[in-house]
Amino acid sequence: MYEFDRTDIKIVNLLLEDGRMSASEMSRRMGDISERSIRYRIDRMIDEGVIQISAVVSPEALGLSVKADVWLEVESDLILEVAKKMAAFENVTYVACGIGQNDISIQIAAKDTAEIYYFVTEVIRKVPGVRKTTTSIVPIVIKDVYQWRVPERIAKEIGDGKAVV
Repeated sequence: MYEFDRTDIKIVNLLLEDGRMSASEMSRRMGDISERSIRYRIDRMIDEGVIQISAVVSPEALGLSVKADVWLEVESDLILEVAKKMAAFENVTYVACGIGQNDISIQIAAKDTAEIYYFVTEVIRKVPGVRKTTTSIVPIVIKDVYQWRVPERIAKEIGDGKAVV
């Protein structure tokens, strides 16, 4: 378990603002911690799997301007197998298994709705174990995982102490 404190939250939020921000810039902006301490904390959070720093490609920049959420109802003994097959498709940007009405949730990025239609009807629905799909075109994304911040309530719970994450 990682002990997360207010300084870690500040570092994570600065990295979310700009993943290439230098430790010296963070130190300057935070004012109360050295560049070396920031580098140490970042390395520790990466090593412990708390954060990862990577490039995020915009599908729209590549001409993939249409997104769709697709929910799959799958035979119960094939859920993980089907989910892994979905994750292997290069136009699938998200895959998750759920509990409830739908077994798997995926998101697709495509150049147009015809491509979405073809993929759902001719690829997904023909995967063994898939019983039903429900598709919704996503015209606007207000918040994505890359804009997620550590919730304020967690920061308040931490106070000057630490929280285990």
